[in-house]
Amino acid sequence: MKPVDPRLLRYAGAARGFFVLAAVIGVLQTAVVIAFAWFLTDAVTGALAGRSVAVSLVWLLGLALLRGALIAASDAAGTAAAARTGMQLRSALIRAVGRLGPGWLAQRNQASLAVTAGHGLEALDTYFSRYLPQLVLTVIATPVIVLVMWWEDWPSGLTATITLPLIPLFLILIGIATRTVQRRQWQTLQHLAVRFADTVQGLSTLRLFGRERRAATQIEATANQYRLETMKVLRFSFLSGFAMELLASLAVALIAVAVGFRLLAGEMSLEVGLFVLLLAPEAFLPIRQVGVQFHAAAEGVAATEDVFEVLDAAARPHNSGAFSPIPVISAPEPRFSTESPELCVADLRVRDLPPVSFDAKPGTITLIEGPSGSGKSSLLAALRRAAAFDGTATFAGADVRALAPSEWLAWAGQAPGLMQGTIASNVALGDPNPDADGIRHALDEACAADLDPAQELGVQGSGLSGGQAQRVAVARALYRHAADPTRVLILDEPSSALDADTESRLWAALRARANAGAMILLVSHRRTAREITDHVITLGVCA
Repeated sequence: MKPVDPRLLRYAGAARGFFVLAAVIGVLQTAVVIAFAWFLTDAVTGALAGRSVAVSLVWLLGLALLRGALIAASDAAGTAAAARTGMQLRSALIRAVGRLGPGWLAQRNQASLAVTAGHGLEALDTYFSRYLPQLVLTVIATPVIVLVMWWEDWPSGLTATITLPLIPLFLILIGIATRTVQRRQWQTLQHLAVRFADTVQGLSTLRLFGRERRAATQIEATANQYRLETMKVLRFSFLSGFAMELLASLAVALIAVAVGFRLLAGEMSLEVGLFVLLLAPEAFLPIRQVGVQFHAAAEGVAATEDVFEVLDAAARPHNSGAFSPIPVISAPEPRFSTESPELCVADLRVRDLPPVSFDAKPGTITLIEGPSGSGKSSLLAALRRAAAFDGTATFAGADVRALAPSEWLAWAGQAPGLMQGTIASNVALGDPNPDADGIRHALDEACAADLDPAQELGVQGSGLSGGQAQRVAVARALYRHAADPTRVLILDEPSSALDADTESRLWAALRARANAGAMILLVSHRRTAREITDHVITLGVCA
């Protein structure tokens, strides 16, 4: 585990600014520490000599207040930098997932990514407000204070120079020993989140088969495992903290004993001896604090490593394949011609399914049918970059592998995929400026005119029946298509939960939209779908 991952500076601009500010604060803190030790020495020796120490006491009070203000400023700067960095990394993570595409996302656990982007990046607060300031202060203050000690009394400076490397050496050994347990703790937390999300998603099925108690027991066992892993990390943290305090105390004691004997022998003055003794603990303090805060910041560091893996994957050079990153286009022009765009599929094969070839044009409805297992949904997954495929698939002359699905598709799958919020927010999902009239029109076309757009839905769209949820999902695809009619409208079994009358009205709405110029791909096992289609692609089961 690196103290500072260089990728943090590359992906988060707020981190670069924070390091500059932390360095400035570190220089000021170092100057304050040295000045405080000097004026305290002057006050003590002056009082013993019978001199007036009023000026020194005033300086001591001012320096103490200034040091407290600098510590508070460092904490505030760290907290603000953690918030900005977390926001930047979350935004970069979302953009990276978008570039990598649905196919890459389908191979990852979404609950684990959510934990990383949520709880994991929130743990950066400790990393920025406590660990990094101490790390910067160690780089600045420790060598400067040791040089001052060497200048005033070279034997004390030599002792500090010899004993100081023992602490970072011990830190490295502790870091190697604890990395495994810290990573295991983080993975257990992700596993707990995944198990909980899967249980909630399948709760109705579990209750149907009477397995909900077993699922709860498994979650409890995983939570208990996380508790055990956390306690193990704490044991390592306390042990390493004790060891570092012991090493630092012994080093300071060596300097103090040597100074004491030399004072008794008259080999050094009281001013120099006291000044060096006041500086010695300050030379070891930053590096001790680095060790203490290292464990507290480990969770945030582990989360950033997971984020950086995703960002690195999205930043790799583009190569052929369904899951390669989408090239970043700075110009606003589209990457494909919108004049009479056509979808051309030639010998498209997903896994061991039979190859598929067809052409679709604007103003037509292409029906894709076939028995279960023939590859209907797999074909749509390939077009959405959610599945790797062989062969070619182009839209308006551009390879669909190089297009973000959101650029050319408006899609509704078999699972509604609704979210908590209003029906309107679900229909206009992803639209920064929702059109109320457009939402209402899309609901009407999807035969959901009886639904109130302002109705609040629960988690995963709870509060609607299966047919209602399906119609809201279709309305979302229709709304997205209306925003850009050049997109291909793809609907996968949109009428599977609808009655015959509602299905008939939905077919009529789709036919009207096709007559207006829409290009529609329709997957359906209903024979009535043939009545509105222009072309029928029948898929067969691979022998």
